[in-house]
Amino acid sequence: MTAVVAPPRGSIRRRRPASDEERGAVSEADWRRPSVRWTLGTSHVLLLVLLVVAGLGPMLLLAKFAITPTADILREPLAVFPNGFAWENLGKAWNDVQISRYFLNTVWLALGSWASQMLVATTGGYVLSVLRPRYGRIVEGLVLSTMFIPSIVLLVPLYLTILDPPLLGQSMINSFWAVWLPAGASAFNVLLVRRFFDTLPREVFEAARMDGAGPYRIFLLMVLPMSKPILGVVSVFAIIASWKDFLWPLLVLKDPSIQPLSVRLPAIAGSTELGVFLAALAIATLIPVALFLLFQRTFLASAGLGGAVKG
Repeated sequence: MTAVVAPPRGSIRRRRPASDEERGAVSEADWRRPSVRWTLGTSHVLLLVLLVVAGLGPMLLLAKFAITPTADILREPLAVFPNGFAWENLGKAWNDVQISRYFLNTVWLALGSWASQMLVATTGGYVLSVLRPRYGRIVEGLVLSTMFIPSIVLLVPLYLTILDPPLLGQSMINSFWAVWLPAGASAFNVLLVRRFFDTLPREVFEAARMDGAGPYRIFLLMVLPMSKPILGVVSVFAIIASWKDFLWPLLVLKDPSIQPLSVRLPAIAGSTELGVFLAALAIATLIPVALFLLFQRTFLASAGLGGAVKG
């Protein structure tokens, strides 16, 4: 018999599995090849340039048109300020076209719609997920079924309800409530918040009930503080949806003095000088962009559901 001699300790090196950060479509050996590295590097740079041009190009062009004389926009649209700047376009758009008033109307509509959707989504999700009444399954099924109905089908019944509310006896036409109240009926937000509430630890709620905390106290002091990620997601959805909504405010807000930017800008396009109108578009566009840049970390963390509590 031949003796099997064990190799000395440390002579055998085990291959350690690559971590998730080291894995990719191209291996490290391929990256060391000059042709692969040059090709992929060039494609990455070109893709980045295309994304920057596609994303920032229209906004930069609109910003240029906002301070360009109308004659230059029509004659040489791509020329870089051949006859100087027209800073007065911004003042005319803000004062003469009254963009300031329409912007304030848009802010009020967005804040009211946000409050309405947050109230319905959080309370509805709390009832279905934490309180769990006997009829919870039926209510959840009814809420889910409303998502299969096209919104255009509900437009006429909703307008007739706003025109003659059954309990108020007074029309809500030309009132911000005509936009705020229907905005709260979002089945998607209710189900989204309900699914997030399902991930919260039930042991915390049981301990709070043992200490004598009621449902309102649990909701305000425990559920909402632990649900900041999903509240951020719903907030972003609500504000964006309200800011770009056109058809419903056009139907229920017939008074031009209370209409938002999405309704008034198309209405004044034919009677406003081109340079002034583009300045108004730039103002209406740059303010939301500035708000996003200011709170981009909060928005991105909320969109990724960062900090979610694991049950």
